[in-house]
Amino acid sequence: MEENNITSVLLLGFPGLHSFRILIFLLILMIYCVTICGNLLVITLVSYSKNLHCPMYIFLTQLTMSDIILSSNIVPNMLHGVLNNGSSMSLSGCITQFFFFGSCEGLECLLLTVMSYDRYLAICRPLHYNSLMTPLVCLMFVLLSWLIGFSLTIIEIINMSKLHFCRSNVIDHFFCDFDPILDLSCSNILTFQIYALFIGFFVIVCPFFIISISYAYIVHTVLKIQSIIGRQKAFSTCGSHLTVVSIFYGALFSVYLTPRKGKSITLHKTLSLMYTVVTPLTNPVIYCLRNKDIKEAFRKVFFYVFYGMYESYNKFFSINMGNVER
Repeated sequence: MEENNITSVLLLGFPGLHSFRILIFLLILMIYCVTICGNLLVITLVSYSKNLHCPMYIFLTQLTMSDIILSSNIVPNMLHGVLNNGSSMSLSGCITQFFFFGSCEGLECLLLTVMSYDRYLAICRPLHYNSLMTPLVCLMFVLLSWLIGFSLTIIEIINMSKLHFCRSNVIDHFFCDFDPILDLSCSNILTFQIYALFIGFFVIVCPFFIISISYAYIVHTVLKIQSIIGRQKAFSTCGSHLTVVSIFYGALFSVYLTPRKGKSITLHKTLSLMYTVVTPLTNPVIYCLRNKDIKEAFRKVFFYVFYGMYESYNKFFSINMGNVER
């Protein structure tokens, strides 16, 4: 393999911010902090509450873990770029960032698919749900999602490492995405692009097709319910998931399944922000605000935490007062 002429890359980020840099930095920092805290809150609530120890919420915790990894992989370097009008990293660091980004995006596609299948079983085949979605099956889905998401990206990274990078080291983006990295290479990338297209079809298009079929069956089943309250209850169980799917896939398709030619760089970066920054933020918000079980678990945790603090304060105060009296 030829020696690369590029050892580091320069990410332009969002040039031209000038006087808005501090404001944008604080906004993105706030979004990042809320994202991490919100996703950790969901994991804590599901772990704490026995009522949430079911497949739907187990899949949700995996989704939040993926969002934490994705945000922590991209946002800190983005913040550095906003403050300094760009950021630099080694070529290997750039490829590593793409590895975690690609793995988390693939993992999220697979988890959203598994969650839609879980909703299909709960609504369309409720009598067989417990026998079909057993703890073992749930664990298998989780492990397969992580394994497939990361292993397919590893194969891409191995092929990417064989390319010869000899062009400009400037990337007009805020993170190391697939196409911007390939633009740095002067090797023949046709075979690599075909393989990447196959992976994209398997990880993005096929899961979306399965999700669409699942919801087609769900809608068909719900419309057969005579009671309006029954319909509303059935739709409410999958409303949060459907909202997340719409936001995530809407941005993903707009970036990767539309021609690059004619698409402005600003629009491309804005759409990329949707699934790298906004979606990890909205996932816990949507699920916490629209889900009664999670809101109830939050109230219980909130009560026990502050009740425990109150009891500790009273105990501490009583001991000190007793010492003073003696």
